[in-house]
Amino acid sequence: MKPDTKVKVGPLTLKNPVIVASGTFGYGAEFSREIFANINKVGGFITKTITLKPRRGNPPPRIVETPCGIINSIGLENPGLERFCADYLPYFSRFKTARIVSVGGEEPGEFNEIIKTLARRKGIDGFELNISCPNIKKGGVSIAQSPDVTRQIVSRVRRLTGLPLIAKLSPKVTDISVIARAAIDGGADIISLINTVSAMAVDWERRRPCLGNITGGLSGPAIKPIALKMVRDVVTETRAPVIGIGGIMTAEGASAVQVGTFNLIDPAGAAGLADGLTKLLKKRNIKSLRDIIGTLENPV
Repeated sequence: MKPDTKVKVGPLTLKNPVIVASGTFGYGAEFSREIFANINKVGGFITKTITLKPRRGNPPPRIVETPCGIINSIGLENPGLERFCADYLPYFSRFKTARIVSVGGEEPGEFNEIIKTLARRKGIDGFELNISCPNIKKGGVSIAQSPDVTRQIVSRVRRLTGLPLIAKLSPKVTDISVIARAAIDGGADIISLINTVSAMAVDWERRRPCLGNITGGLSGPAIKPIALKMVRDVVTETRAPVIGIGGIMTAEGASAVQVGTFNLIDPAGAAGLADGLTKLLKKRNIKSLRDIIGTLENPV
């Protein structure tokens, strides 16, 4: 008998806990038929972040490999809301998995405009608010570094849609649980963490930074210990539903996880993790994934 891998994270029900993270698979229209089929095996698919207006992103080079992950400096390059609705949403809505749109903005009002438009569209199962974006009006400080701005953005968006809201948080804070509490108080249903960690790589032979933007965000196995600690902090302090992000490379994991860097290594990697989870449960004679979620000894 096939083990039951379904999980419930806040109001979202997923056929398995593996979610394709924002930024690693575009918007769906870019896929081959084989990759399209693989994505339907995972529990959810999150688009690359959409902003109100098109963004060209940061100057290249934009990605550099490190010994235990990658540093990226994409700069939220995207086609903007209008083109996303016209050219990409029709493909995205065809997936047979939880379909989540990542939304970003340089100021709070942009989130409202995007959600107001997308809330009227079909084929969307939820939104992830990428509040790790820099807030231009606040001097470039990440929105998710301020509890007040976080609460304000989430509460305004909450009034515009009844779909599940995921708040994606930045690790660049003193106490992640304070920001998570602000997001929950504002109306977020789920917290996802962590986003990338600020980092830099240097080409010592050429005496210059490897990235065109000098610094970027580190992802991959190197940040998993940081992510685990912050996930524990948020769960302990808020008891909020949490989706873990950061260095997911194997089938063992939390109640729900987002797979990012691994997709760049193997485009079929997330689907493989979903299949691997089923095999792992079967090998351990576990009938349902829900039987082992939250069973970490002495979690607090």
